Amino acid sequence: MPIGYDEDYFSWTQEQALFLKQGRFDLLDLEHLADEVASMGRSEWRELASRLAAVIAHLLKLQFQTERTPANERSWKRSVIEQRRALRDHLHDNPGLKNPAQMDRAVRLAWGDGLQTALRETGLEPDVFPDANPYTVDQLLADGYWP
Repeated sequence: MPIGYDEDYFSWTQEQALFLKQGRFDLLDLEHLADEVASMGRSEWRELASRLAAVIAHLLKLQFQTERTPANERSWKRSVIEQRRALRDHLHDNPGLKNPAQMDRAVRLAWGDGLQTALRETGLEPDVFPDANPYTVDQLLADGYWP
């Protein structure tokens, strides 16, 4: 008897993988497998949006927080550099995320999250920051771009 999805998720995943490898398709839990595969894609998309939000937050701080220390600036730049590297790797591994519709959707979500992070971490008033995202996708991803 196959292991139930709700009984032991880890064991269920291992058993489903084994059934796939063995070609025992009649034993597959297709409904839950389909849900899990879709969830995996959403997870990759969320990682894209999260990394873009981190880049946006730090670019906003670099551009609009005029009172900062050199150490803060170096730290924010290092974070942007690291997030851009991770984004390049993530997009290389998931080229479907480069689709303009997917990227635009991710940037829209990332803008709100990045702005909230910048507001929280700087303590600046909301009117200091722009109402709309001032950065293009190319700027967010470009190693040489600094506001």
